[in-house]
Amino acid sequence: MLSKDDINVETTAASAANEQVEANNDVDSRPWSKKRYGGSLLFNVGAFILPALYATLSKLWVANIDSSMVVTTDAYTYIGVVAEVLNEGLPRASWNIIGDKANRSLSARHGLSYTLIIIQSILGLIMSVCFVAAVQQFADAFVPGAVREASLTYVRISAFSALSSAIETAVAAATRALDQPDVPLIISSIKFAVNIILDFIIISKFHVRGVKPTVNTQAATQLACNMTASLAGLAYFLIITIRQHRKTNINGSEAKAARPSWNALAILARPGAFTFTESAIRNALYLWLVNGIVAMGSDYATAWGVFNTIRWGLVMVPVQALEATSLTFIGHAWGAWRNTVGVRNRKPTATVKQLRGAFEI
Repeated sequence: MLSKDDINVETTAASAANEQVEANNDVDSRPWSKKRYGGSLLFNVGAFILPALYATLSKLWVANIDSSMVVTTDAYTYIGVVAEVLNEGLPRASWNIIGDKANRSLSARHGLSYTLIIIQSILGLIMSVCFVAAVQQFADAFVPGAVREASLTYVRISAFSALSSAIETAVAAATRALDQPDVPLIISSIKFAVNIILDFIIISKFHVRGVKPTVNTQAATQLACNMTASLAGLAYFLIITIRQHRKTNINGSEAKAARPSWNALAILARPGAFTFTESAIRNALYLWLVNGIVAMGSDYATAWGVFNTIRWGLVMVPVQALEATSLTFIGHAWGAWRNTVGVRNRKPTATVKQLRGAFEI
């Protein structure tokens, strides 16, 4: 008996084949095209390196304001770690679900993307409200006692970074799976540019006269920039999908309108449940470690925060870019192979030769 996912795949197989022919005619043969591995990798490096650069600069500017409050800025990082659990659930399923262009039509993939973004936005908002409601408990766990009371406002402001992060991650995951790595790059570029401009004007050594910079000011500008960039990326993605839908209709193949649905959520939730569980366990252990370091005092907590900034800024950027690029093309290859064995085969197996051929980049 076929599952709902299999039925959905089979019913869209014909339209997927037609749209794939249309797409193949538009594939850029240049080696650095965003639809090829090398070009996608370049876009992803740019998308990941800009936030890492800003994280380093922001710590330097906060240190110039009040060195004792540098540890407070790590609250933003730890909120991001909790939000990462949410962001590694449904978005991680996008690589083999939304990225399956062999079995799903473009409109079906867009519908899945819309569902992902809407659900993640709702969950991100709920998480942000929970952070605000439990601000004292969060500060007790992750902010050293010496600056705890002074950091409560910073934590309240940064709490809504869970919402901006959820929107950004959902849009980035969906667009990368749709071979549009330029969308995450645009999000990072807008965020970096506006953050640098506002921070330079407001909290840097060269800030305008009459403005007294504080860490709360830095948190507010950072949140505003994150939300602006996330919504701008979402708007750009919607414009792209609308144009693609119109182009498909003009070319003679009437495409079904892409809409979010409960069925799409069920399709994403099945594989997303595994990645969500793994992330929850891993990040719970990490936050337990952080809580122990924070309890040792401000010096240890500050040193740990600086180490993490260097690690994510210098080491993990190429790793993240390679991961995102590889997952995109593995998702495409998985869909192509699944198409050859058929969705009726509930326990498909692949030979070594098939695996080597499927994942050639």
